[in-house]
Amino acid sequence: MQSKKRPGPASPSGPVRLVSHTAIGVAMGLALALLLILVDPANIATLVAHGGRQAIAVFVGTIVLTFGIGATLTAAVFILTEDR
Repeated sequence: MQSKKRPGPASPSGPVRLVSHTAIGVAMGLALALLLILVDPANIATLVAHGGRQAIAVFVGTIVLTFGIGATLTAAVFILTEDR
């Protein structure tokens, strides 16, 4: 009896799985960035406020991109190393 095999990265659902992990990483990064600005544990909001709107955009963008790229790479590793 054959077991059901999960599709690999070359199948149509591979990119969909990568995009879904990327979206989750971006959402987590955005939540963390906003939480850091609102809670202000290490005077981050004060430092960012001195830079104006561009500094806020760079701060949030950096965290969002870092989480998005990290989630995408992690998903790629998980997909490639799944038992086939």
